Amino acid sequence: MSTVESWARSSRLAGLRRFAVAITILNVLGHTVLGFEQSWLQPVVGVATAYAIEILLEAVDAWACHRAPRFLGGPGELVDFLLSAHITGLAVAMLLYANDQLLPLMFAVAVALGSKWLFRVPMGNSTRHFLNPSNLGITATLLLFPWVSIAPPYHFTENLQGIVDWGLVGLILISGTMLNLRFTHKGPLIAAWVGGFVLQALVRSLMFHTPLTAGVAPITGVAFVLFTFYMVTDPATTPSAARGQVAFGASVAAIYGVLMTVHVAFGLFYALTIVCMLRGLRLYAESFAGRRVVARRVVQTRATAGRSAP
Repeated sequence: MSTVESWARSSRLAGLRRFAVAITILNVLGHTVLGFEQSWLQPVVGVATAYAIEILLEAVDAWACHRAPRFLGGPGELVDFLLSAHITGLAVAMLLYANDQLLPLMFAVAVALGSKWLFRVPMGNSTRHFLNPSNLGITATLLLFPWVSIAPPYHFTENLQGIVDWGLVGLILISGTMLNLRFTHKGPLIAAWVGGFVLQALVRSLMFHTPLTAGVAPITGVAFVLFTFYMVTDPATTPSAARGQVAFGASVAAIYGVLMTVHVAFGLFYALTIVCMLRGLRLYAESFAGRRVVARRVVQTRATAGRSAP
């Protein structure tokens, strides 16, 4: 492993560890202090399902590729391997509201983690998933189970009053900013997403003569802040280059504005899924075009070598 690859892996692990700790603390506080309306059983089932599926799929892939599973090697390796699944299980359990039903939650987690193995695009000498796992699981569940919805945004601060209410938002803003600037380096994406969100609200206000404050009001909620710093910035499924990040964030905002115009609920999640899919198609096209160029060069090289041979 090169020095650059080693640094990238170390930075990714550091970000995942902090993200996992942050979302765990938020869930514990949510069910004890903040006012989460799901039962305690739902995050437990979400995490347990995520662990089981992640280990099963890794074991199957390792067997098929004749390699050792990544979760072997000691407790540290197991914990690092399960970080992503831990985050997905808690995120889905926190954001979906299915009353007292557990199967939709388990379905969402299964779709989220399964997509990482099914939907992959060639990247260099390997492949990488391009669909945001947690967001895709939530999107698929909302589409297939119409009676399931997103947890009400107010439950993040339902039991808080006054300065404590603002303090929670400030804490999430500070921790999210530090995480994304230091470890995921998604500052341009966040700026483009928030700026694009304000712009689409302004455009809709001018087109349909609606109050601008209504269009930008979601920015003031904890749900929007969490989506901005912990969902749309997923390092594995967003561009690394600053220009690509700006295009990605602005595209999510633009598609959200279109969905709002045609009165589609839960537009944040659908918009992110659509942009991830479009990015995946572009990556597939670029990979296919690159392979064709390489193949053409190989044919030309062989033809030239054949003509020059005695």
